[in-house]
Amino acid sequence: KMGNAESNAYRNHLSRFLPEEQSDIDGVFDALTGSSGSAGSKNGKAAKKTLFLILKLYSLLFFLLQAYVQEPLPEQMTLRLYNGMKSIELPGKSSGPSEQIVKEQFVIFMSNLLKGNADEKVAIIMRIISKTEGPVKGKQIQEFAEDLIMSVVHVLNYRKELKGWNLENTRDSASGVKALASQLVSELKLPDGTKAAGPQLMETNFDQSVIEDWVYRVPQISVFLSVVIRQGLHVLHSIPDQTKDILNLVPGCKGIKGRGLVSLFDIPSIIYINSHLPAELQHKWQLLFSSRIHGESFSQLCGHIVNKGPCIVILKDVDGYIFGGFASHSWEMKPQFQGDNRCFLFSVFPTLAVYTYTGYNDHYMYLNHGQQTMPNGLGMGGQHEYFGLWIDGDYGKGHSKAKPRCTTYNSPQLSAKEDFTLDAMEVWAVGDLPESTGTKGKKSILDVDPQAQALLEMAGKTRQSEGLREPIEEDEDDE
Repeated sequence: KMGNAESNAYRNHLSRFLPEEQSDIDGVFDALTGSSGSAGSKNGKAAKKTLFLILKLYSLLFFLLQAYVQEPLPEQMTLRLYNGMKSIELPGKSSGPSEQIVKEQFVIFMSNLLKGNADEKVAIIMRIISKTEGPVKGKQIQEFAEDLIMSVVHVLNYRKELKGWNLENTRDSASGVKALASQLVSELKLPDGTKAAGPQLMETNFDQSVIEDWVYRVPQISVFLSVVIRQGLHVLHSIPDQTKDILNLVPGCKGIKGRGLVSLFDIPSIIYINSHLPAELQHKWQLLFSSRIHGESFSQLCGHIVNKGPCIVILKDVDGYIFGGFASHSWEMKPQFQGDNRCFLFSVFPTLAVYTYTGYNDHYMYLNHGQQTMPNGLGMGGQHEYFGLWIDGDYGKGHSKAKPRCTTYNSPQLSAKEDFTLDAMEVWAVGDLPESTGTKGKKSILDVDPQAQALLEMAGKTRQSEGLREPIEEDEDDE
């Protein structure tokens, strides 16, 4: 029988939810257990029966749970959630392992993960990572992180919450899942405050206090768990409370629909890079330039990206390395450095990482073309002839120099070789396009450089591209 302590603990957890949330949770539990009763029923016996509902067999609950969420969530995450629910100890309940799950455990599980403090979250996360008590190895945390990220991608795709992105117009997410998991797990700190790396990290034991510190410092863990619970179990997913943190988890995607393009980004890297953008720019990305659509031309690149507001530049070298940078200001054609300290460089493959400014200099971003005395090309960080990221004005080649690190962003060499050959490139405007862009169409390099236009006219040449340029895309149905 349930004692007062158990009743009080249960009521305390239940009271964290609004009445409509309690009803939502009742409905999910009833669906999981195949019961039609409700804890809110006026019939005391019916309420008690539902409240005390015990599923005696592990296989029964697991298969019911799996049947309920088998499409939204992968099997391994379903099993982890089950282990998390099962691990919750109730006052007055005999100690020792049990395969029984009661409604109180379900409610406390939801309460701790969605409404709880760090202590409460971590106690369950430890059991989601490992069924057994005690410290967990780095390898187990890596596997948990991979399952978690894979489940986020899976459930957002299943629920049609990718906002114009999809698994067909982005890179395969498998490598992105591993890369993002490794990036998050690399934030684990040993008891002495240092970070383990590589094989050492995988074999190191981490206790609950270390995991608590990690969950507190790496907000993506809590956000991802919230997405998996809300969208996977379809509970509290439409109630505004605590959903602001997942509002811009994935930015809206524009300009890619119907063009047959597979972006250089994958879903996990989009989520990660977007989280490092200024908050006001996280709601939308719009494709401005793709070498696969607009051609391999520096003039085309400049014509599509100048004066379009903050942008993300991403490129792939012929060795398969994928990397880029965030430009905080509109690109302008001039022989001076531009931008501010919100700019950063990043790597997507083979590792996922963001490199922010060091304060050493203000060489954030640079774009120049058609000059005799200054370098012609697009660059970010470092200095002339020695950029952290550089695309040459001749297009097709560039460099990423860092011995050992780029002075502006503390980034390592991002490309496979210091001097690289370009395979593909994209530029994405982030946030809302400047109003001056409007629907006036995109400027070509001839618009940007009136002198070149005048020379063409003097030579009696017509502008072949006039009237053929694409309008700014605002295809609302992308979302």
